[in-house]
Amino acid sequence: MQEKQTTNPNDFLDVFSVPAKGRLIALDPGTKRFGVAVSDELQFTTRPLKTIERIGWKKLLLQIKEILAEFDAVGLVIGLPYNFDGSESEMSQEARRLARNFSLSLEIPVVLQDERVTSYEAKGRLWKEGVTGKEFRKRVDNEAAAIILSDFIELRNERQKERQKRDREGTCQK
Repeated sequence: MQEKQTTNPNDFLDVFSVPAKGRLIALDPGTKRFGVAVSDELQFTTRPLKTIERIGWKKLLLQIKEILAEFDAVGLVIGLPYNFDGSESEMSQEARRLARNFSLSLEIPVVLQDERVTSYEAKGRLWKEGVTGKEFRKRVDNEAAAIILSDFIELRNERQKERQKRDREGTCQK
């Protein structure tokens, strides 16, 4: 059997593989559900979109393809859960597997974003809003996805500024 190549050989962590303009979709993968969020076209803001039940790969792929098409998304960001000490867990490996599968099935860049403490932050935001009960459980995953997406955009913007600064310093020294 021939080994397929992924479209992103950089371990799905290359923030510059994703276009800086156009909507992005983020997923917060969990054991039972996926939170989904979307950015605006200029990638300034993010918002929770929906929660989808964790189902078989083919059905999940179809749902994600529909969401990507609906928003004409240019990139997919998947939350990568690390342990608090920075080590990887079983869910980290699952997120990497999902990223690889999506990259083989989609024609847009797929990246992973560190999602440590996003669920706690999402819960805090919802508690501040006064959300409780079923509504809380329904919204926490997609709220976490919005935080993952915001964190990705912020990280990419910081790295872009660093790159521009290095480029300016390099031209000044020549």
